[in-house]
Amino acid sequence: MARGHQKFQSQQTNAKKQAEIKKSKGHTQKTAAKAALVYTCISGWTQLPGMKTFKQHFESKHPKSPTPSELLGVDA
Repeated sequence: MARGHQKFQSQQTNAKKQAEIKKSKGHTQKTAAKAALVYTCISGWTQLPGMKTFKQHFESKHPKSPTPSELLGVDA
């Protein structure tokens, strides 16, 4: 088990490694959230994660608009 100065050095090298890995991945919560937003509402340009959510959004926010053809077979 490392103690003292050796422990401090190993913590610093590990922190450097982790920072390089994080930078190379480019993975943040913001990019992950953006990737999850797959569907875009044609009326309000709102981005939504799934078909069920898309249908619920469309029915509640745009009740007077005709339902798009891609939402006709989806159960909400």
